[in-house]
Amino acid sequence: MSRIGAMGVLSALLMTGCLRPAENRAVRDSKVGRAEGGGLSLEVADGLAAVRSVGSGEVTLWGNAPVFTARATLDAESTSDWVLTVRNAMPDAELLAELEDGEVLAVEPVPQALPTVKAWRVGLRPGAVARLRVAPPGWDSTAPFRFAALADVQEALPRVGDIYARLVKDDSLRFILFAGDLTENGTREQLLEFQERLEAGSRIPLYATLGNHETFSKDAEEYTTLVGRGSQSFVFQGVRFTVVDSSNGTLDPIVEEQLDGWLASSRQGTHVVAMHVPPQDPVGLRGGGFANRGESAGLVGKLAREGVDLTLYGHIHSYYSFTNAGIPAFISGGGGAIPETFDGVGRHYLAVDIGANEGLREASLVRVD
Repeated sequence: MSRIGAMGVLSALLMTGCLRPAENRAVRDSKVGRAEGGGLSLEVADGLAAVRSVGSGEVTLWGNAPVFTARATLDAESTSDWVLTVRNAMPDAELLAELEDGEVLAVEPVPQALPTVKAWRVGLRPGAVARLRVAPPGWDSTAPFRFAALADVQEALPRVGDIYARLVKDDSLRFILFAGDLTENGTREQLLEFQERLEAGSRIPLYATLGNHETFSKDAEEYTTLVGRGSQSFVFQGVRFTVVDSSNGTLDPIVEEQLDGWLASSRQGTHVVAMHVPPQDPVGLRGGGFANRGESAGLVGKLAREGVDLTLYGHIHSYYSFTNAGIPAFISGGGGAIPETFDGVGRHYLAVDIGANEGLREASLVRVD
């Protein structure tokens, strides 16, 4: 091919967005949490829960944050009696349902066998708009708390129950923050198996971003459908948690713009940022970071300038503690995927103590093997 012809091909690639491998996922993120069925229109704020089904008086969501709200609009001729089921919920989550004028609607808990599956019967008002909030008591306090950080289960999915069994021993943990690579190939069957094993083995929910292995299946379409957004942000007890899709070793411009907003919103508060591929490989010999050094340096500098308190990563199947321009940083890729040779770390997770007023208090390595 001639030089002019090659330049033409490059221009065409640029124009069609082929050099933005994560663009489709960023666009799909914006549609998470929206669905209609049975006369009900539902929109989960900021896409913090995926709609698994809606219709015939029942709604089922997969939560991807400890607190989320939804706007429910019911047709004038639809049934008012609905059952809302939230899978991957906080064990002590409660439902508040109220109309736009502040009137509180009747809510009746429906007993469930699993601790992270919550259900309520709620009397919606035909022809009216209701605001639904799923949250545990004290979610808006500033009390310090503990969560677990984990990544990279992949082909070890049949053995992930060992990790949940170890997690159960620490009843102070509120949830698991997962930095990508839940399964080996990101297929629907594997993701469903991951969720079933999570519900059966863990007493706390797991909030995730995707990893490069999730992109192996139709560019993570199944992940978006079953789990939710790859990039999102939520606040729990005064601490902001932001996860961004770095599974291609880059951030899409759409995601970077969202990140800028999330960083600005918590500039004066405690902020945890997690992603799968770290901007910079802490060892520097494997190419385990971003493909573009300029982009990685720019991102780390931005996180530092905006006062991020903690960064968490996966992708590298080991444990590393380092700093990003002064920000405490950890790689916790010990979910069971093939470990780095001779490192002796094995399966593990981080137990992180944090507070809205104190910032990062402590991050401890917890070995499972």
